[in-house]
Parts: sequence; C-alpha cells; structure tokens
Amino acid sequence: MILSPRFLPIEAMMPETISAQCCIAGGGPAGMMLGLLLARAGVSVVVLEKHGDFLRDFRGDTLHPSTLEIMHELGMLERFLRLPHQKVYRINGQFGDLEFTVADFSHLPTHCRYVAFMPQWDFLNFLVEEGSRYPTFQVRMSAEVTDLIENEGSVVGLRAETPNGLLEVRAALVVGADGRHSIVRKKAGLSVEEFGAPMDVLWFRLSRKPDDPVDPMGRFDAGRIFIMLNRGDYWQCGLVIAKGSLAEVRAQGISAFRESVAKLAPFVSDRVHELQEWEPIKLLTVQVDRLRQWYKPGLLCIGDAAHAMSPVGGVGINLAIQDAVATANLLWQPLREGRLSEADMAKVQTRRAWPTRVTQRIQLTVQNRVISRVLDRKSPLTPPYALRLLARFPYLRRIPARMIGLGVRPEHVRTPVN
Repeated sequence: MILSPRFLPIEAMMPETISAQCCIAGGGPAGMMLGLLLARAGVSVVVLEKHGDFLRDFRGDTLHPSTLEIMHELGMLERFLRLPHQKVYRINGQFGDLEFTVADFSHLPTHCRYVAFMPQWDFLNFLVEEGSRYPTFQVRMSAEVTDLIENEGSVVGLRAETPNGLLEVRAALVVGADGRHSIVRKKAGLSVEEFGAPMDVLWFRLSRKPDDPVDPMGRFDAGRIFIMLNRGDYWQCGLVIAKGSLAEVRAQGISAFRESVAKLAPFVSDRVHELQEWEPIKLLTVQVDRLRQWYKPGLLCIGDAAHAMSPVGGVGINLAIQDAVATANLLWQPLREGRLSEADMAKVQTRRAWPTRVTQRIQLTVQNRVISRVLDRKSPLTPPYALRLLARFPYLRRIPARMIGLGVRPEHVRTPVN
C-alpha cells in the first residue's frame, strides 16, 4: 500500500537538515572543482547533484591545457592522466576545398601542450575521489534542488528532494553551478541577457577504425558544417543545423541524413549504416547568455549558470573550471573565517566577467560571420581571408591555440592545503 503524504508519519515528512559553510547546487565540472578546492582549504562543503551518477553522453569532455595546468598545480596531474584519454595536439579543418590547421598547441607555455579528450564522467568521478580525501567534503547524489531557503532578504540554504525524502542544507554561501537551465538562478530571480545563436547541433557516434585520421576535424561546406572528435574507438560526430530546423531534417528521413554524413566525411561512408534510427542522435540546443549580476546576498552563480557558452572552441567546461578556481581563491578565507560579505561575491564577478565577455564576443563573431553564412550558403564556399592566412603562415596558428587552450586571463590555484 502506498501512503499519500498526508498519511505519512510526521517524522517521515520532516526534512533532513544539515549545515555547511558552502552548499553547491550542481555536481558538474564547476561545482565539483569548487567543492574540492574549498574542502582542500578547510571549508565545509556540500555538493548536491540531481543525478544518481555522472553517466551522461555528449557532455563537454574537452580538457584544455588551462584545465590540465590546474591539475598540475594541485599535484594531481600524474594520477589524472592515468585515466583513459586521447591527446590532441592540433585542430584541423576544411573550408570548401581548403584544408588547414586551426590551432597548434605545441608551443603553449604549459606542462601539457595538448587538449585531452576524456569522458566527463571519468573527470567528475576523479574530482569526487580527490575531494573525499578531505573530511569537510560531502557529495549528495540524487539530490535535486527545488528551492532556495531565504531569511530577511538573504539566501541561507537550499532545499532538495532525495530518494530518502526532503533535504535542507543551511550554508553561509549557496553556489549555483547547476548549468544553463539553472534552477538556482531562476529561483533567485537573477536577470539574464540573451544573445541568441543561429544553429543547433545533432550529436551522434560512429565507430572508428585504426587507420582513420587521429586529429579532430571540422568540415565547412555550402549549407553544412560537420565536426568529428576522436574518442578512441569511436567518433563523436556533430552535424550543425540551422536553429530550429530539427523537424525539417527529420522529415527528410534517416537515409538522407546518412547520405549527408557520408558526403561530408567520405572515409566513414562504410559505417553510416550504424545510424538506423533517430533515437541515438541527440539535439544540443545552442544558447548564449550571461547574467547581468552573478550574485545576491548569500548566493553566487558560476559556470554555465552564470554564462551559457556557445560550443564554438569547446571552451565551456574550461571556462567553468576557471570560474571555480577564481571563486575558491577569493572566497575560501572569508568563508572559513565566517565573514563572507556581498562585496566578496562581487569580486568574483569582477574577476571573471571580463574573460567571459571577451570569449562570448569571439564566439558570437564566429557564429554570426562564419557559421550563419555557411548554413545559409547555397553556392561553393570561398575561404575567409583569416583562414587563408592560417593555411599560409603556420606560426599564426599559435594565436587561436592560445585563445582556445589557455583562454583569456587563465586562473591559478591560490588556495592553501588545510
């Protein structure tokens, strides 16, 4: 017999209540990295993750040199790189008939001069394992945040639903790191500035053979853009489509979709038959936005919750981690000493807003001046002047490599080990 809530025993309806100096909504890269850094500095942290595990496919799993440098500064790089991953030293592309290298990471002033492709679930499990070394680190899985706890105009905690009932976490600081569809920023009523995007992306897998190319690649052709990322034994493929055109693509049928993929990447034409139906083909709805103010008393948003990024450059996960490092650097001490103020949280936005704006401006320029024009084009493409320069002068490839690999104002770990 199933009892409705009004017939449950009183004790079963009472929420579990715990306290911490910081409660983080979202166990993604930003949330887990921030939790690890704060716990390492002696701050008590509870991370609430709504899923029971991290096994989500087609999530950001490009770990750029800036992120790998953070792992080095934490003394974890050697252990981290024991996990299965692929190293990518350059990014190649084809624009019409012109083949070129977009970025060459081999000259970056970092310990790892490459991008590491690693499943996000491995990365997150590693951060949880490292965080568990510290007694002040706690992760609650299957804990879905539903509301803020507020008192006299300040956020003082979070409410969540778990398989065992309601959970309340009281904290001096609540951090929204729960992604682009953040419940925290919605409940906080923070104002969002939206910039739009001309495209969405259809992600899917195709098997990979030993004699296939190694480096990731992007193909730009009239009306079509195709991305291929080496995942070891398979290709993660992305077909860029015009915003809102999924119904039109599907109406043409799966056979037409397979034919389009085979034309864009002829070397996989012998395996497009693996796409038998639409179910394994997943839509990424691209959005680009930014909070006008990232904080309010007792609450701060970081990562995609503060600024949803375009997939251009694959920098989203790395920018989120930079946010986490900056947040820990600026807030660990006032949190541990019990003197956190709104001015402290404002420092995080001041620190991270400029890199975010610059990165989004570059992404929007690429979206509007390149991607949009390619998707609208019916006749053969002429490569832009900038791409012709990259093809002709190899040393120029260091510029996009630095922007993609290190980003704008890379952060460094300043938190102590307690």
